[in-house]
Amino acid sequence: MLRIDDITFAMAGRPLFEGAGATIPDGHKVGLVGRNGTGKTTLFRLIRGELALESGAITLPSRARIGGVAQEVPSSDVSLLDTVLAADTERAGLLAEAETATAASRIAEIQTRLADIDAWSAEARAASILKGLGFEDAEQGRPCRDFSGGWRMRVALAAVLFARPDLLLLDEPTNYLDLEGALWLESYLARYPHTVIIISHDRGLLNRAVGAILHLEDRKLTLYQGPYDQFARTRAEKLAQAEAMAKRQAARRAHLQSYVDRFRYKADKARQAQSRLKALARMQPISSPQEAALRAFTFPEPEEMSPPIVHIEGGVTGYGDRAVLKRLDLRIDQDDRIALLGRNGQGKSTLAKLLSDRLPLMAGRMTKSSRLRIGYFAQHQVDELNAGETPLDHLRRLRPAETPAKLRARLAGFGLGAAQAETLVGQLSGGQKARLSLLIATIDAPHMLILDEPTNHLDIESREALVEALTDYSGAVILVSHDMHLLSLVADRLWLVADGSVAPFDGDLEAYRALLLAPDRPEPKPAPAAPRPRRPSREALSALRSEVRKGEARVEKLNEMRDRLAAKLADPGLYEDGKQGEIEVWQKKYAEVMDGLDRAEALWMQALERLEAAEARE
Repeated sequence: MLRIDDITFAMAGRPLFEGAGATIPDGHKVGLVGRNGTGKTTLFRLIRGELALESGAITLPSRARIGGVAQEVPSSDVSLLDTVLAADTERAGLLAEAETATAASRIAEIQTRLADIDAWSAEARAASILKGLGFEDAEQGRPCRDFSGGWRMRVALAAVLFARPDLLLLDEPTNYLDLEGALWLESYLARYPHTVIIISHDRGLLNRAVGAILHLEDRKLTLYQGPYDQFARTRAEKLAQAEAMAKRQAARRAHLQSYVDRFRYKADKARQAQSRLKALARMQPISSPQEAALRAFTFPEPEEMSPPIVHIEGGVTGYGDRAVLKRLDLRIDQDDRIALLGRNGQGKSTLAKLLSDRLPLMAGRMTKSSRLRIGYFAQHQVDELNAGETPLDHLRRLRPAETPAKLRARLAGFGLGAAQAETLVGQLSGGQKARLSLLIATIDAPHMLILDEPTNHLDIESREALVEALTDYSGAVILVSHDMHLLSLVADRLWLVADGSVAPFDGDLEAYRALLLAPDRPEPKPAPAAPRPRRPSREALSALRSEVRKGEARVEKLNEMRDRLAAKLADPGLYEDGKQGEIEVWQKKYAEVMDGLDRAEALWMQALERLEAAEARE
């Protein structure tokens, strides 16, 4: 059991914990959440004993082993498999001693202990973990130096999972995983035999891999039972209740203060005024909990273009003379929302680079709208910002003719306020850098936005803001992400990149997840190419989309009329004596609007079905 008792701690004079406490029973899986900068990573360091508490205590069972991923595995000649096996220091030590031990009793003890810790299946377990994190069998025998820093972070994660510490502390573990690796990790952690605490902004992970949420806010810790969505509902209810209590108290204080102000100097009322002053002094102020405003993204709107905006026939692309993707037959329209699925190394980023003109077409034909503008965001671009310049400096280079006020307004539209606008990029948080990179990618109002892992540095509120912005955005979106929540809310088409080609995935995200987590999972395959019915004409599709938009507008207008009539019917003044005839008129109007709304919704749904059927034949 992990006990955090009344701890207090400040970092560089800024208090992070004041009388905070929580108890986490053995074997529990807990998600640690809170706004960026509140002290989540610091709490991990306090638990590990790397920092000294000012007061309070953090206790664990004696001899409990704590594990986590502090940094990537060093570049070395040791193979991935041997690196992971070495993480179990007890097993490694026993095997080494077994080579030299001569006393029969000690040899027997060693063999018994090796059997107890299941040492003989260790290699198979290590290989399984590496496989789940994206390393094929042949790669597991290669030296660590053959892999980049991001891949060596996966090896470090594999090593700590293999070591099975009694308390596993993971800080944003999915940031260096792809979707397939993130889904595997969710499943693995749900079965992990010991206690786990995860810092994460990935709602899918927090909903499926943990059973409780530890919330860090206002320098206090609160443990909520249940996954993240349950926590979010409970939290919203508490905020609403506290807001209502704060408003009631404010009204009460105003009433008492008004009485005091009017009568405190009148002799016959002085005693009552004094009693109310004492009542005011005794009232403990209830702070109105203002959740930080959702830091919205404001994407500029592109003009509408005729479909398709991109069309590839028989395309081949790759690097140098090596073809990575072949047989590309793809079409993208401006209203498409496409998620790219597939294991790392299959070519998702290659396709993104082809579509963004960062790779050439080696063979085949690709046609694009003549005025097409493309925005491209990739994780590495966050690291390529100029650390010695401010966000304003970055925008001045892109828009030298714009006034400082206009540039600041652009930054504010991406959640970068006055303070961040003139802060050196090197001093910004990862989330703030990601916001700046997204602003740069969308500054030209692109007709197609390509996002390669856009959420790695964003907190949960910022991810929700990104979902809203992408939903409202009128251009095409191509998404590569390990965030299932983002993909499920934004993407309406799935393309699987596998076996050197790209094709629609025959199923939804849950089907893809189930396929990846199947015990003897087959490698996902693109849907077999079937004879395609005749494509609808561009004019027919345009007419269908126009019909859908008109249907949606009719429904919205009737909904507004319904709300106005409902408000009228809810007015107590309508039911005063002598207004029976007026009531009947309003009730009749309400019934007519509801009947019209039913018909409009039915027509809208029919138009949507016709459009979906036509798009499926493309």
